[in-house]
Amino acid sequence: MGRIQECRLFWREFRTSFRTTGAILPSGRRLSRALAHYVAEPADGPRRVLEVGPGTGVATKQIAAALRPGDRLDLVEVNERFVRLLKEQLQTDPALLPQAERIRVLHARIEDLPREERYDVMVSGLPLNNFSVDEVDAILRIFNELARPDAVLSFFEYIGIRRLKGALAGRAERERLRGIGQLLETLLAGREIRRQAVWRNIPPAWVHHVKLEGAT
Repeated sequence: MGRIQECRLFWREFRTSFRTTGAILPSGRRLSRALAHYVAEPADGPRRVLEVGPGTGVATKQIAAALRPGDRLDLVEVNERFVRLLKEQLQTDPALLPQAERIRVLHARIEDLPREERYDVMVSGLPLNNFSVDEVDAILRIFNELARPDAVLSFFEYIGIRRLKGALAGRAERERLRGIGQLLETLLAGREIRRQAVWRNIPPAWVHHVKLEGAT
């Protein structure tokens, strides 16, 4: 599937499933490369890599290209159409074919993953600003439960999106966005190891890379 077809599919899913899709276009290549930054970092041995919310697989291709010998990649996607597309791409896309045997597509929510699964690098495409404060809190806790010690979580948010939404929203929506902002500030405080601004994305985005302690 070409870029135009991917954008059409993404737009269609955005209109019908805005809450879990969260954007009108797939992530751009620059944003995808930034999200895959720590997958490409040197490692002492094989790693388990997790991508949550891969959508049409734009970032997945960058992640797959960065995998090292012995690494394995799990893709967790809740949207059934995106799941079908990802499985098709594993069989046909030249960017994914070389790594297909090491990539697993799971039609599930992150909440459904068994907690004994642990990962070294995790990449999130979840639209956290679309969820409730309790849902975001639960998702962040799950990431920590899925993390091996010193695992890295990479995620993005559109620059200024909460401030813009808050300026146009009513009181309840402003409170929800403020609560999400506070959760993310707590996550980033003392744990963020790298932040990248991707200005040439639509819309521009921050990519946050966070070192997690992992569950004991």
